[in-house]
Amino acid sequence: MDGNWIAIGSIADIPLRGARCVKTPQGRIAVFRTAEGEVFAIEDRCPHRGGPLSQGIVHGRAVTCPLHNWVISLESGKALGADEGAVRTVALRNEDGALFIALENLMAAAE
Repeated sequence: MDGNWIAIGSIADIPLRGARCVKTPQGRIAVFRTAEGEVFAIEDRCPHRGGPLSQGIVHGRAVTCPLHNWVISLESGKALGADEGAVRTVALRNEDGALFIALENLMAAAE
């Protein structure tokens, strides 16, 4: 693995249908685990009013913002349904339960 990946912990640290946050120089990244054990990383800020997506309800491959019930795709970062907007997605690797996020994605998104 090259130097652009940062270790952020273990999948065991994230409950099923839950999230944990990682603070980066470019802002907070929410790392979600679905009921099926899939893991996704997106910006922890709803495109609507900046609500903390990490505190939302995970269902399928989406999260519902706790402030105004916007539903955000964990795969694309896009708002679903009639709402419009998107958050940055962050490349994530799961290597035998050890999780890594891609630093270059964060740098590019911050520019």
